[in-house]
This record gives sequence, structure tokens and C-alpha cells, in this order.
Amino acid sequence: MRVGYALGEDASCIADARHHAVAFLDRASDEQHLPVSTRARELTQLVVSELVTNTRKYAPGPVLLELRVTARTVEISVWDSDPNVPAPRDADPSRIGQHGLEIVQAVVEDFLVQREPVGKRITARIALTDDPGAPFGA
Repeated sequence: MRVGYALGEDASCIADARHHAVAFLDRASDEQHLPVSTRARELTQLVVSELVTNTRKYAPGPVLLELRVTARTVEISVWDSDPNVPAPRDADPSRIGQHGLEIVQAVVEDFLVQREPVGKRITARIALTDDPGAPFGA
């Protein structure tokens, strides 16, 4: 199951993206009978929010959000027009803000940044269940 959204260029697109993500996980649970834990739902909203916020803050132009679900994970991909690859900053507990990538990398199973012919795509994967190592259906 996969869906894609073109997001607006104003700040309301961040909340829209979170709503799209929750609705997508609800559909995956209802239609595909996939187990989606509360943790997976909350982490998906957090990761979507952080990635879309970064694109709105640093990249001009459109933002594309793609959500894909497998039997075990939800995959979140965000494309923007800026070719600059983001990098998490060194840990600094006194720094206020700019912890988004650190947070995302701490909560996801997999994180990938790919340059595209135009811009870049950031992809993160989150386990659908609280125990990602458990056999499906367990």
C-alpha cells in the first residue's frame, strides 16, 4: 500500500502531513489488517512532522510526501528541491532547537538520504509493532 501527497508551501502543510500519515496508517490497519501500534502511530507523526518541518524551513518550492506500508514497517519519504544533504549536528544539550534529524535517527529503524536529479529524498522506516523483531502476527 502506497500513497503520495503534494504539500502546500505554508506552515499548515506540516499538520496536513501528520493527518495524512495517521489516516494512511488507519487505512493500512483496517484494509490490510496490519497491526499498527500506538508507538508506531506516534513515531510516524513525529518523523513526518520533523522531516516536513525541515523541508519547509530549508528548501524552497514544493514538498512531496510518500507513505508506504509493508507487513512490518511504514516507510516515510519526503522529497524537496534543495540538493543539500542534511546532517545531524553534534550532540549539545545546551543547544536550543535544530535537533530534528537527531530525533528522527534515534527513533527509526532505517534512515536514508538520496540525491535526486532535482533535490533530494529522505526516507525513514518505522516498525509497525512495538517489538520489531517479533515474527509477523506475534
